Amino acid sequence: MMRYPNVRLRRLRRLKGLQTLVRETNLSVSDFIYPMFITYGRNKRDNIEPMPGMYRLSLDLLVEETESISKLGIPAVLLFGIPSSKDSMGTEAYSEKGIIQEAVKLIKKTNPDLIVITDVCLCEYTNHGHCGLVENEQVDNDRSLDLLDKVALSHAHAGADIIAPSSMMDGQVYAIRKSLDSNGFNQIPIMAYSAKYASSFYGPFRVAADSSPQLGDRKGYQMDPPNVTEALREIRADIEEGADIVMVKPAMAYMDVIAKAKMEFELPLAAYNVSGEYAMVKAASENEWINGEKVAMEILTGIKRSGADMVISYHAKELAALLPQN
Repeated sequence: MMRYPNVRLRRLRRLKGLQTLVRETNLSVSDFIYPMFITYGRNKRDNIEPMPGMYRLSLDLLVEETESISKLGIPAVLLFGIPSSKDSMGTEAYSEKGIIQEAVKLIKKTNPDLIVITDVCLCEYTNHGHCGLVENEQVDNDRSLDLLDKVALSHAHAGADIIAPSSMMDGQVYAIRKSLDSNGFNQIPIMAYSAKYASSFYGPFRVAADSSPQLGDRKGYQMDPPNVTEALREIRADIEEGADIVMVKPAMAYMDVIAKAKMEFELPLAAYNVSGEYAMVKAASENEWINGEKVAMEILTGIKRSGADMVISYHAKELAALLPQN
């Protein structure tokens, strides 16, 4: 048995170059997906108070912003829309002239190589703030599927590269896959928010997207945080329904779920480093309690180390200049 003094593990830590040579996990810009909030109006770059460095951007600023994202080497964006009005059916979510539909057309016209992923949900577009249709103060899963189909199809017609259903309705992947295929979009992959937990880390996002539920909560359809086996069942169900990429959300408190999902399934795995995780780093950094860039880098590396193939993160732009491009 080899042991001290013959074994000295510090030998490979002595030089930075040696550390790089033996590094087991490499985080790069090509791992990133950058989330964006798109709104109506002109020359709007509205600060999102609980998410320093993030903005609600109007369409006229989108071209310049996506060009800067591409120059950093970030391969993909994930779009969220702020509608001009809301109703009980989330009508603007599937309007041909909706905010996301217009944003997708603009990006694909001006920056066609940037991968555009569109979030498919109703919470930003409904006046009750839930991810599906509400009847008798309950979310109607099956009736919601018809509208999610319409949202996904409208995004595909606009030119979206990947459809990402996030509403956590049972059967949403199957319904969307069937709809896309029957309308000539069988080449568009689905990134499923498969294991999406009913997390307290979503608060800043709900401010950004104005999407807080106006009655009850989302615990009836999003996952209970203590559960892991259920997450694997959710992921397996989405794979069987036709998902091409699966996701665990949030990431930091759920790295064990990411690791188990990676061991269990062979599909590409995304992890969402969500708004509350981002906001905590920013708040501590602004108070000079931590080095924000270094902590963010450590967190995202941990997410990658746990098994994620791609990381959705609001830190992507600020870290891109510090990382290699593959």
